[in-house]
Amino acid sequence: MSDLEPGGAEITVRKRPPRAAYALPTLFTAGNIFLGFLSIIRSIHGVMHFATDPSLAAQDFDIASKTIGFAAASDWLDGGIARLTNTTSEFGRELDSLADIISFGIAPSILAYTWGVQFVNSSLSPSLLDQFRRAGTFFAFCFLVCGAARLARFNISKNPQPRNPGKPNRKYFVGLPIPAAAGMVAAVVYSLDSYPITDIVPAILWLMLLGLLSFLMISTWRYWSFKDLNLLRPRTPLILVVMGIVIYGIFYWSQPVLVILASIYVGSGIAIRLGGIIRRYFRHTPGPKPETQIG
Repeated sequence: MSDLEPGGAEITVRKRPPRAAYALPTLFTAGNIFLGFLSIIRSIHGVMHFATDPSLAAQDFDIASKTIGFAAASDWLDGGIARLTNTTSEFGRELDSLADIISFGIAPSILAYTWGVQFVNSSLSPSLLDQFRRAGTFFAFCFLVCGAARLARFNISKNPQPRNPGKPNRKYFVGLPIPAAAGMVAAVVYSLDSYPITDIVPAILWLMLLGLLSFLMISTWRYWSFKDLNLLRPRTPLILVVMGIVIYGIFYWSQPVLVILASIYVGSGIAIRLGGIIRRYFRHTPGPKPETQIG
């Protein structure tokens, strides 16, 4: 809609979206909260069922991991719909952050402990096993508190800049987003058939992964934000082919494909950071001095 100023200049007046449009992103955010809550409940059920029926416990952990994945999809949709319909608001931003700390902070940290630490029963002495479980509690808590710090930093940052800035026309996340970290936890649990870890060696590797994800969330390393990806705009055939292959792979081989995709995204920030360090090193390394000839 356009009007004319007294001098004849044309001005554009944007029509405000109807109030009902603001409810749509909120519904997806509410669904995000419900999925996170459901994941917590199923993790608790998995702990209770493991003593009587481990296969039933694996089903509970399977649902707990899947609901985190569905919550990540819901979180991506509510932000995209809000931007598409121009219904972003302060209330929506705050509600979305609260939903994220439940679905991608509390839910995966509980899943990480109950699935990867709670049932470890090896040849360790009772005292060492107790120390290991304390360490598991610490790493699960680190995941939660680093995720909360990541959300707080995101909320107060007006124009965040990563330590290794990329192209000026690209949009990046500063640090690993908490939904991606939670998705990595859920993808690993799901890819291993959701049966709880009982051996000490994979449990130690699991804690190392939690520590890495915690560090990446509070780091200032660059991650692609996907906000440049607009499905309403025309795309090249190559992008459509890649998207089709990914969808086909998730449909038929969801376990390996999802953990590979999550690993690629988590590792992308590490690779970009290491690449920047290597480039700066060779850029500042002086070349060989020319030989001096006498006579």
